[in-house]
Amino acid sequence: MSAPAPLAELVGPVISDLARRSGTDLTRWFAQVARLGGCAEPIRLAGESLTVDAASGEVLASYSTAAEPHGQLMVRCGNRRASRCPSCAELYRRDTFHLIRAGLLGGSKGVPETVRAHPRVFATLTAPSFGPVHRGPNKNGNPQVCHPRRSGPACFERHTADDPRVGQPLDPATYDYVGHVLWNAHAGDLWRRFTIYLRRHLAGAVGLSQAAFNRQVKVSFAKVAEYQARGVVHFHAVIRLDGRTDNPDDPPIPPPDWANVQLLDGAIRSAVAAVRVKGPDLGQPTRHLGWGEQVDVRLIEPGDLDQGDGDGGQLTEQKVAGYVAKYATKAAETAGTLDRRVRSYDLVRLAEQGVTEHAARLIRTCWDLGDPVKHPELLGLRLRKWAHMLGFRGHFSTRSRAYSTTMTALRQARADYRQAQLRETGWAFDPDTTLVVAHWRFAGQGYTPGESLLAEHLTDQPPKEEPL
Repeated sequence: MSAPAPLAELVGPVISDLARRSGTDLTRWFAQVARLGGCAEPIRLAGESLTVDAASGEVLASYSTAAEPHGQLMVRCGNRRASRCPSCAELYRRDTFHLIRAGLLGGSKGVPETVRAHPRVFATLTAPSFGPVHRGPNKNGNPQVCHPRRSGPACFERHTADDPRVGQPLDPATYDYVGHVLWNAHAGDLWRRFTIYLRRHLAGAVGLSQAAFNRQVKVSFAKVAEYQARGVVHFHAVIRLDGRTDNPDDPPIPPPDWANVQLLDGAIRSAVAAVRVKGPDLGQPTRHLGWGEQVDVRLIEPGDLDQGDGDGGQLTEQKVAGYVAKYATKAAETAGTLDRRVRSYDLVRLAEQGVTEHAARLIRTCWDLGDPVKHPELLGLRLRKWAHMLGFRGHFSTRSRAYSTTMTALRQARADYRQAQLRETGWAFDPDTTLVVAHWRFAGQGYTPGESLLAEHLTDQPPKEEPL
């Protein structure tokens, strides 16, 4: 049976690639690619495994990659970045959606349905200004006058969302690039301090010591980082108040009546204003690092129906989970930079790689501040390693222990589901009576040029979602 015309043109290069190691039979290669579910940069492994009967020691099955194409087994890369691997990023997004949703709706994954009645808000914490930048549409999507200032740089245009100037400095010569990079580098520490201050301010607002407050109330949260167009991170967080139990592994219980949304709202705003981190003095205008003045705290309504997110509209559980999951797969590339680490030879050709001039200056600032000779006091920030992230080196998605389930638990549930399917068809052994002894080594990543052309035609759909 002949392949379709476009596909037939690609088979030749693939056969040429595969023939170097394992002949011209594409059957197994097709099977591997189908199992990858559209992964764009699969990990290549070499090695073998034995399945042994735990009681008798009898070898029930053996596997070696020696017979595979190239002598390697391809597995999914698991990259969360949509710009690197849309398929694996989509799976990560769905896992994040289930994690956030479980902490809002309850009724599954070890979280009781009573959490829907707990005080919970959706908070957005932003960075301060490091200089005026071109503004895009407002939060309702309506274009606004950019910067009608009477003194200093001004812009009277109304930029659309796709205008490449949005987020770029009006006056790059006066923009605080050093302060911008240092703020990104300390953003993770600012968030950590905020969670500490939040508990203190909650306790102080009700006249309790922090120890007394912690014996009655537990603050649970899940947050995700997002890059603004100007190249600075800000955080979106679901913050919930739970009651405290003697066993930290117990499911969340309702908090005392006095622990309400109004208390949480006020404590978040006062904690944000109180957090300060003293940055290194490098002559930059921004010496003390703190949160910006724009703090958005919104009540999460208990309902699945989306009634809009404009002024006066309800912010529902479903919308919040989808919003957080959406940004869990994006990184600094949304601000016009790269999704891979920068090397020294990249600095002279950033424009050729599609990096905006503003992002390029931020990358070069990271590289300059990361010089171990010029700035030995900044070595701990590892700015050169994270130059492609404009200095930010924190985790994009984090959660407190009691918020809901974990990403590891979700992945294990998916693996158990697949194993159960294989056992039903006789293709897998009972894990309770067998042992798997394996040895694997990393053999590379990605497709060969010929393989990548064919793989794009074979798998252009995201992976199907499986029950969790």
